[in-house]
Amino acid sequence: MRNCDLHCHSLCSDGLLPAETVVERAVANGVEMLALTDHDDLAGLPAARATATALGLDFVNGVEISTEWQGMQIHIVGLAVDATDPGLIEGLAGIRSGRIERARRMSADLERVGIFGAFDGAMRLVANPNLISRSHFGRFLVNSGVRKDVHSVFESFLVPGKPGYVAHRWATLDAALNWIHTAGGIAVIAHPGRYKLSRTDLRRFFSEFKDLGGRAIEVQSGSHSPEQVEIFSRLAREFAFLASRGSDFHGLEESYVDLGQLPPLPDGLTPVWEAFSA
Repeated sequence: MRNCDLHCHSLCSDGLLPAETVVERAVANGVEMLALTDHDDLAGLPAARATATALGLDFVNGVEISTEWQGMQIHIVGLAVDATDPGLIEGLAGIRSGRIERARRMSADLERVGIFGAFDGAMRLVANPNLISRSHFGRFLVNSGVRKDVHSVFESFLVPGKPGYVAHRWATLDAALNWIHTAGGIAVIAHPGRYKLSRTDLRRFFSEFKDLGGRAIEVQSGSHSPEQVEIFSRLAREFAFLASRGSDFHGLEESYVDLGQLPPLPDGLTPVWEAFSA
């Protein structure tokens, strides 16, 4: 099976490395096909593709879209999208709008518990101000000594019910899948094991996703345990989903696994990359 990594991030969203460096690291790690999937933005794709072409790496245009379903934020990856599609570009711009105002409200909420300067501190860590996110606030809290690492930040801050969390209006599932499909892409549920859904709600979500034309789920994800890989392998077979594999790499300091270092997909699944040529 090919070493395909179809979920990673660059400085254009909340990654720690420039898009070119992400590609170079993927090649050094033996990745044979890479998709850059920055959050709600396509800006890193030209540089990533140019570097991949120069290094002989198969490259796939990707994006990770922030959606909301039943009051919960769920991420949908679009793979093999046309990055010049007007509908996709406009839709992503709509999601990005309002992030700075949300960030100011997050900072004000952190002040409530005695943490000051969060907005300016987070903005200093952002390469693309229109994509300031909870990750940038998390890094600020680590740099300020509030927590030892970003993973522990999200145990006490920036999540529902905790200081610094502010809801944002994300795309609907229907809209996100429509943007991906009109751009010629394949919609994939990102890291399904990370969502706090009951077994019943998860199956309901999978059914709705499939009814809207969704075709794949991430079976191998950097955040999935071996038990979760088995669960989502079984569900992929049941729902006839294609299976994707992605590290969700952001940088060595913050990632569950390095680029290209995930185990292969389990037997009996159809890899999503087989659909690209088709």
